[in-house]
Formats: sequence, structure tokens, C-alpha cells
Amino acid sequence: MDRANDNKWMNYLSFVFLTYNSGAAVYRSMHDFSSVAFITTSYLDLLLLFWCLRKFETSAEENRGWLRAAVWVLATLLTVMFSGKVAAVMPWPVSLVVYGMAAVTAVGGFWAFFIKPQPVRDN
Repeated sequence: MDRANDNKWMNYLSFVFLTYNSGAAVYRSMHDFSSVAFITTSYLDLLLLFWCLRKFETSAEENRGWLRAAVWVLATLLTVMFSGKVAAVMPWPVSLVVYGMAAVTAVGGFWAFFIKPQPVRDN
């Protein structure tokens, strides 16, 4: 087996694992609408994020603008969603730290994707 084939199997197994765990979590939370919505949104967000990242890696430089924005929005959405879940079970000073870290991550991602000069690629 070559390395590319190993990657395809690992990607497939990761997708199956994510899907199974999301389905199991939805099943366990069937009577709590907010939990089911959180799980479903997280699952769809991750699928879209991975799809956009794959497209970003294989696209030409001039087609990457909208993909860069989509990756940032999807990653920021996941960060905010999980920060909200974590902060909800923490004392308020720790919640402030969690929300602060989420904000720094979102702003840092924005800087890295849109403000920082991009290196020139030799093809």
C-alpha cells in the first residue's frame, strides 16, 4: 500500500467514527432538542469544514478567497459553539477566560487568513 491509499482509508475510518459517535450522541440525547441541535450542527459544520479544506488544498490561488472565508467562518462557529458549552459549566471567572480564548482564536484566525501576507508559492 502506498501513502495516498493509507490516507484515504484513514479519512474514511475517521468519517465513519465521527458519524457513528454523532449518531450515538443524538440517540442518547433524543429528548433534549438543544443537545440534538448542537450535535447535528457540530457534525454538519465539521463535514463542511473538511470539504472546504480539501477544496482549498486542491484549488488554484485565484479561487481560494471564498474558501478561505468559509474555512474561517466554519472554524469560528465550532470554536464559539464549544466555548459556550464549556463556559456554561464553569464558574464565571473561568467562563470569561474561555470566552477570551475563543475570541483570541477567532481574531488570530482572521489575521492569519486575511491580513497576514501570504507566501508566494512556486509551482
